[in-house]
Amino acid sequence: QVRLVESGGGLVQAGDSLRLSCTVSGRICSYYAVGWFRQAPGKDRETVAAISGDGSGKFVQYTLKERFTISRDNAKNTVSLQMKKLQPDDTALFYCAAIVATATGLNTRGTRYDYWGQGTQVTVAS
Repeated sequence: QVRLVESGGGLVQAGDSLRLSCTVSGRICSYYAVGWFRQAPGKDRETVAAISGDGSGKFVQYTLKERFTISRDNAKNTVSLQMKKLQPDDTALFYCAAIVATATGLNTRGTRYDYWGQGTQVTVAS
């Protein structure tokens, strides 16, 4: 069984940066593609970013590409989401999720992911 734990969320001011971490345990981290998703109050969940098991394949939502970066360190079983120039519209509960995949495969559809963390809250004040 894979377990994911998010950390790094918090309350920040507009323009600040945050780095979210997703720690993967229970299985070999590189066997899993990992995605970051977020859900704001009253809105549908949206895909933020995804990364393949070996880190070679990356996806970031088009509207976020200039501010968000996804990376992973399989030696540390960690997938990170670096967020810059945060805006109030970024306020949401951020989740990481994992799916078994080929080394270079990734998936951007949240419905395909099998394992989910509990989420970490990001609140951006104006």
